[in-house]
Amino acid sequence: AALDKAQRIAFNAKTYRYGICGAMETLLVDQSVAAAFLPGMARQFREKGVELRGCERTCQLIDAVPATDADWGTEYLAAILSIRVVDGLDDAIEHINHYGSHHTDSIVTEHQGQARRFTAEVDSSSVMINTPTCFADGFEYGLGAEIGISTDKLHARGPVGLEGLTCEKYVVIGDGQLRGQESL
Repeated sequence: AALDKAQRIAFNAKTYRYGICGAMETLLVDQSVAAAFLPGMARQFREKGVELRGCERTCQLIDAVPATDADWGTEYLAAILSIRVVDGLDDAIEHINHYGSHHTDSIVTEHQGQARRFTAEVDSSSVMINTPTCFADGFEYGLGAEIGISTDKLHARGPVGLEGLTCEKYVVIGDGQLRGQESL
């Protein structure tokens, strides 16, 4: 993916609003672009006051607090971001399905095959392509005011009809649009 688009999307995903359930809490960066991507990205986050926590490979590239295992599954709801350098799509999907909240995950890629695989294999209620995670919102989905959000796959209790047994997975495809700003 174009690194500038990836930087804009990642920055918006984290800094649009820290306290929302769609705020990015962990940034996964492919090892093939990490050296070119992370220094500029880290500078933007630091200028906004975001504390960075990173894996060993991240800490070799930027100034970050060493991440603990707990960081990978933490919903900070604050100006804190964990960053991990991954060895490709398999590693990223494995990390997300192991540590993620199953709420919202996004991939920035120009490769449609990777995008399709990501949407099929990531077990989250909203899966996004080239779009910041902060778009995960009932209003943005055209559902009106959000009452709550569920990441469970079976949530009904009592007498339930067929419609009550269905679950939805939202796939959002963009081209770098940001939330709270004009489209690019």
